[in-house]
Amino acid sequence: MTQTTQPVVRHHPDELVVGFVSISDRASAGTYQDEGIPALREWFGRTLTSPWQAVERLIPDEPAQISRTLIELVDVAGCDLVLTTGGTGPARRDVTPEATLAVGTKEMPGFGEQMRQVSLHFVPTAILSRQVAVIRETASRAALIINLPGQPRAIRETLEGLRDADGKPVVQGIFAAVPYCIDLIGGPYMETDEAIVKAWRPKNAVRAKPAA
Repeated sequence: MTQTTQPVVRHHPDELVVGFVSISDRASAGTYQDEGIPALREWFGRTLTSPWQAVERLIPDEPAQISRTLIELVDVAGCDLVLTTGGTGPARRDVTPEATLAVGTKEMPGFGEQMRQVSLHFVPTAILSRQVAVIRETASRAALIINLPGQPRAIRETLEGLRDADGKPVVQGIFAAVPYCIDLIGGPYMETDEAIVKAWRPKNAVRAKPAA
């Protein structure tokens, strides 16, 4: 995993710096193969058409360490977006939401609500998921932090949403709203492959594409 305590160097003004944080006692101890970060890396590689780079962390289910990691990724590394996987259920060691809320300055409840709506199309136990999202603001910048599920399939479904056999959306995934949220908090302009997920913005916020 990439480790840094220095600001990430951006190679383009609109390069997104995203933090991938997998939270698992077993995976961080090396007794279980982490699947969350590889799933995020693969999904972003397929979906984003604008520049991006990732900073990755694999850590145990320790609330203080989770909070420290989120603070470091935003305040020091300079991430615009941080996505966590794991630790959002009702078990005693599932503490990711509490650690996330502890570092946020604004809660963004719609993200968690919509993730549960997506997952309820598959399993009734989706109501046991406790994912949250927050904005973390400093004096000079802000970042969006979102808790995702731990399983690769659930990560993909909650980000993309669901489509019917004709490709029409049945329920929207959360990522459609992420680029505009990043716009609003002063981050880079993100563009996506619309065949996977269309970034929604009001018309006055859409940049004209350069002429070919």
